[in-house]
Amino acid sequence: MCGIMGYLGAKNATEILLDGLKKLEYRGYDSAGVALVNGGDILLRRAVGKLVNLESSLLDDPLEGTLGIGHTRWATHGRPSENNAHPHIVDGIAIVHNGIIENHVDLRDELSGNGRTFASETDTEIVAHLIQEAKKPGRDLLACVREALTRVDGVYALLVVSKDHPDQMVVARRSSPLIIGIGDGEMFVASDVTALLAHTNKVQYLEDDEFALIHAGRGPHFRPRRPARAVAPQNDRLESGGRGKKRATSISCTRRFTSSRGP
Repeated sequence: MCGIMGYLGAKNATEILLDGLKKLEYRGYDSAGVALVNGGDILLRRAVGKLVNLESSLLDDPLEGTLGIGHTRWATHGRPSENNAHPHIVDGIAIVHNGIIENHVDLRDELSGNGRTFASETDTEIVAHLIQEAKKPGRDLLACVREALTRVDGVYALLVVSKDHPDQMVVARRSSPLIIGIGDGEMFVASDVTALLAHTNKVQYLEDDEFALIHAGRGPHFRPRRPARAVAPQNDRLESGGRGKKRATSISCTRRFTSSRGP
């Protein structure tokens, strides 16, 4: 597993996601992809090989959306292929993941026994199925992710979006880094701060076993569990960015429920 990038704001997410993923190319990868929420649907584009292959595909056939997630993958479970590339989508839920789900075999067997089918060989797709199974009337996306992860053993940094929640992103981590960048009416998420510095130097690092709900349109105030901090630019990585009209965004963080599973 390698690079994660997410965006929620008023701009088209594609360019921002690609820019962030380019900053993470140094980590090595064998495939890449993005998923954007648009008009009650999730638009997916993935490509094997270098990021330029994904970029070329998006130039030929652009995707539009102001909420999106992206990933560069280094294969752990499953060979390098378009089907195994992230993001993975299950019934309107899209997910990217760094880490390893240690009990993926047992979970896959259980889900298969419940009649679920899989489009990839990855452990990540299993988590998307668990989140989808947790959906119930009146239950929000954060609650679904929290319930799903009580069944997971292993290491993860996760970004989750849903076609049913077009103004929300849920993030969670255990023993794999994840950083939230706070912009002017827009939010960013990345697995390495270098992917954020072109957009903001105000960041919040998620702690182990912590979730965050990133939400658009709830007013101009952020509600972090603890204060965000400024990151000084290094090696001229802090770049100037345009400032257009943006939606207000908010963030709230919470600890996960204690699970009997996992380390």
